[in-house]
Amino acid sequence: MSTRLLLVEDHRIIREALRFSLGNYPDIEVVAEANNGREALKIINELLPDVVLMDLVMPEMNGIEATRRIVAEFPSTKVLIFSGHSDSHLIVEALKAGARGFIMKSCCALEELARAVRAIAADENYFSPQITGTILTNYMDLSEKIIPAGFSLISPREKEILQLIAEGKSAKEIAFVLDLSPKTVDTHRLHIMKKLKLCSVAELTKFAIREGLTTLD
Repeated sequence: MSTRLLLVEDHRIIREALRFSLGNYPDIEVVAEANNGREALKIINELLPDVVLMDLVMPEMNGIEATRRIVAEFPSTKVLIFSGHSDSHLIVEALKAGARGFIMKSCCALEELARAVRAIAADENYFSPQITGTILTNYMDLSEKIIPAGFSLISPREKEILQLIAEGKSAKEIAFVLDLSPKTVDTHRLHIMKKLKLCSVAELTKFAIREGLTTLD
């Protein structure tokens, strides 16, 4: 039986290349594509794929928050991170969120990616050699020392709101996306600023970009 795979990547050309390439393997079936983590959650709820190939930095909901939600809400679906970002604290955050593997885009051949998908589907872990060498051997130490103190203080919901603020969305727009009231969004924003000791939306945006929640793209 083939592995049912969901591709989650905000760059359309990469998604199309992955769908075409991985679709040539008889034991891998690409069942759907998503542009971001929020869209992925809706698709998973409908299709329940075996494996999600997940980018990290995407609009609206990043790969770390999406992974956390998938693990909590759809435990039978496993997540394989496929990212060009190699910052140690992002890798640790992804693993803490429940990702079963991490593959670097820059060093990954197609055959390795297919092997990784098969391994994750078989309930195993799979990591690029660079990840294994620099992160996993010191995982417990890194989880405490690499993640910036401020970043670890804000909750998953606050990280979600911070990302949307950094992407330029208003309180009203964020409230609509997250099904909250604008007043609740403003309260979260004030709590985030207090925890991070930041004084403006511009500073919040710089922080979010630096910590990999979003990009300038």
